[in-house]
Amino acid sequence: MSFAYFIANRITFKSKRTFSKLIVRIAIIGIMLGLGVMILSLAIIKGFKQEIREKVRGFSGDLEVVKFDLNNSYENSPFPADNKFVQKALATHMVSKVMPFAMKPGIIKTQSEIEGVVMKGVDKTYDWAFFQKNLVSGSIIDFTDTVASKKQLLISQTTADRLRLKVGDKILMYFVQEPLRERPFVIRGIYSTGIDDVDKTYVVGDLSLISRLNNWQANEIGGYEVKVNDFEKLQASVDAVDNVLPAKLKSYTVMENYPNIFGWLDLLDGNTSVVLVLMILVAVINMISALLIMILERTAMIGMLKAMGATNWAIQKVFLYNAFYLIGLGLILGNIFGLGIGFIQAQTHIFKLDQASYYMSFVPIQFGWSDMILVNLGTLIVCFLVMLGPSMLVTRITPVKAIRFK
Repeated sequence: MSFAYFIANRITFKSKRTFSKLIVRIAIIGIMLGLGVMILSLAIIKGFKQEIREKVRGFSGDLEVVKFDLNNSYENSPFPADNKFVQKALATHMVSKVMPFAMKPGIIKTQSEIEGVVMKGVDKTYDWAFFQKNLVSGSIIDFTDTVASKKQLLISQTTADRLRLKVGDKILMYFVQEPLRERPFVIRGIYSTGIDDVDKTYVVGDLSLISRLNNWQANEIGGYEVKVNDFEKLQASVDAVDNVLPAKLKSYTVMENYPNIFGWLDLLDGNTSVVLVLMILVAVINMISALLIMILERTAMIGMLKAMGATNWAIQKVFLYNAFYLIGLGLILGNIFGLGIGFIQAQTHIFKLDQASYYMSFVPIQFGWSDMILVNLGTLIVCFLVMLGPSMLVTRITPVKAIRFK
């Protein structure tokens, strides 16, 4: 055991000085709270971005393939379904699903209310996993009966509340075209995504009904909704799809379709950086204060050690070891604090949010273990490097003045 390690061990764990113990505890608590808040901040931001992203992806897919023209309205320009394109896209192994759809604006009328909406038409190949997860009541459209499916409609909780509708209610929907078309529907299910842009605008129905209303050919559709296997590789997936895309079609990513939402999510990264910097500063200031007080309190000991022949660096190492103990204990407690609260929230959703403002009803948590490791290492390295400055105070203490100081 080295001289510096032995002395550091004695003054860290066997010190009887009440004042220094208080300062040490404050420093440890500062590191614990700083690290815990950083861990929770990262987990909340990561969870928040993941939840919002999955909600938007779940409704509109990762890519939309539509006809390449100047049409910017909600109603799609038709084109013939292309099975060869679907097979080639799936063969890239970057695409998991390719599903046909079409959009058509309409007006829902009840006895006392009207509401403008956009009907999203899908067929039996549609992936209903997202809607089943976000279904408030009722069920998804049943395509086993092709006649009944044309009269079934999914609406959002927002639309249901505005029009005072519930599952099983019958409504009329008017499609503005020449001539005006009127169709009866039965509310099959009510969903809630929490995304205002979706819930205020869309209802879901049968693609074949839109095709009939628009007088399309039997094989014509409004577009393809494409889901990729790995969203982190979205650009590579876009390139793969574009390589097999027919000349008359164009693809748009979910980020291009919802730029405001994804732009807002990108801004959250800046907020996270600010929180991390502030918490590290709090931990650093606590450690500097604690180390300076411990050095000043041990001035007589430093003088005695120098008088006995100890070098400045040997004495500095005593206090650096001491600081390392404190930082290590603070990191352990900080991880327990941050991960513990995060785990409780993930399991119980005890901390709630206003869904109208935050797109979800609870604080989401998602731990990224690489982030946790980097935060711990970063905090340890920054705190330890900053300790080198205060430890230089040892070199300015002379044995004669130090012993007299006692």
